[in-house]
Amino acid sequence: MRSTPDRIRHAVSFEIIAITMVTFLGSHLFGLPPASMGAVGIASSVVATTWTYLYNLGFDHALLRLNGSPVKGWRVRVLHAVLFEITLSLLLLPLIAAMLGVTLLEAFLMDVSLMAFFLVYTFAFNLAYDRLFPVPE
Repeated sequence: MRSTPDRIRHAVSFEIIAITMVTFLGSHLFGLPPASMGAVGIASSVVATTWTYLYNLGFDHALLRLNGSPVKGWRVRVLHAVLFEITLSLLLLPLIAAMLGVTLLEAFLMDVSLMAFFLVYTFAFNLAYDRLFPVPE
């Protein structure tokens, strides 16, 4: 199992690299200034981190109330992940639209692009992290 310092290194490096990539790739893809995309990346990171905590807390409490246990089988994990992404998108859409001065439809397309990016990035980052910093046996 990973130590607390290792988990902190993982989380911080994940976010720093992600914000850097979102800033420059998003700026290039959407034709926006890097400062604007960087601000969106930082704001989205803060919202996503806060929402992750609140969502997981609420979801576990709901499971405890409904099932008597917060244990998640694979079907509940799929539901958990899908609902998380939907609710996070609902939180981020107005933020992205307001910060970048774009329509909600444009913000939605950007958000879908960010979700696709993070799906691939999360997989690649964790694979690389595990190779650079193997889990102690």
